[in-house]
Amino acid sequence: MRPGFRVLGSAVFASATAMAVALSSGASQAQPEIPATTQGLADYISQGLNRAADGRQPKAIAGTGSSSGSAAASTASDAIGEGPEMTAFLAAFGYGLTHPDAAPPGSNNWNCTPSAEHPRPVVLVHGTWLNTYDSFAYLSPRIARAGFCVFAFNFGREGVLEGGGLGPILPGRYGVGPMEDSARQLAAFVERVRTATGAPMVDIIGHSQGGPVASRYLKFEGGQGKVGKVVTFGATNHGTSLLGMATLGRIITNLGIDILGFYEPFIGQANVQQAVGSQFYATLNRDGDTVPGVSYTAIGTTHDEISNPYEWTFLTAGPDATVDNITLQQGCEQDLSDHLTLMYSPRAVSIALRALDPATQPELVCTFNPWMIGGGGKL
Repeated sequence: MRPGFRVLGSAVFASATAMAVALSSGASQAQPEIPATTQGLADYISQGLNRAADGRQPKAIAGTGSSSGSAAASTASDAIGEGPEMTAFLAAFGYGLTHPDAAPPGSNNWNCTPSAEHPRPVVLVHGTWLNTYDSFAYLSPRIARAGFCVFAFNFGREGVLEGGGLGPILPGRYGVGPMEDSARQLAAFVERVRTATGAPMVDIIGHSQGGPVASRYLKFEGGQGKVGKVVTFGATNHGTSLLGMATLGRIITNLGIDILGFYEPFIGQANVQQAVGSQFYATLNRDGDTVPGVSYTAIGTTHDEISNPYEWTFLTAGPDATVDNITLQQGCEQDLSDHLTLMYSPRAVSIALRALDPATQPELVCTFNPWMIGGGGKL
């Protein structure tokens, strides 16, 4: 690392990140598509970088680290030491920076025995630049209190110089390695859950990148027949324009965060793979969106600034599969959840519970949930 390396404090960076993502929303509506290549995304970010104080022009560079199947594959790790329940993403994000491997509340009781009413444990799969705690600190305890065994882990751990992008500079920024590796890590974790609980099948809840990682597991890593239901939130099931991610990279750099000596933000492999039209999606969806025997629920929000257009999160049912595509605001316009606060929306939780157990959780909640700055139905 070069001598100039510095990172803002946790609270400041959390606020800066929130502002950056918020500002990216408007940009995502006005800019053209980014070429679905590593260099294309790097060039797009470079176009919006401000000149440094010393007159030099920053330039985004593409990570050239490991790829799937290489010797330097990404890794997964357990989430341990249950963290506190949170009602807002920013608070959870701050806690996740100082406790990067904390387990979301209500999860990872390896002595949990599934009940007859809820025979399938629920496995939580986080998104890019996130960890399982700051993704599920609101959802996990509510799923557990409904009577489910809940399990969570951190996947796609990879360093900056290995190709993980700028995210891993901060603690707990996972989901950055190749998604093929992450799907294999999910496969191994599901086997641990099945062995510990004695359950032949699990259900999966995935946020953002968690959707395509779960799909890759089902289609290519032995998951078919081991999963009953998949519930996704803002999942990049068909890729994204990545305009939100690109703008985020620009704004963080322009805020003055000296990432690698001279403001050179690495993009990261998982982000590049999630660009619409990438080879990853050509392989993933070549035989359709679903696998037989699985019930899918795909939730999207009209205010999603990262997974956009938000309709790309929806799925088309193939043979012997069911799909329920749900727009969060349908019947509840006051829910303003974006990509991150979606996981802190009371309505989103009620949709997940109904998908997992429609017999005892049939009612959907409708409350105001703030965009970006709040969660849990309040500011």
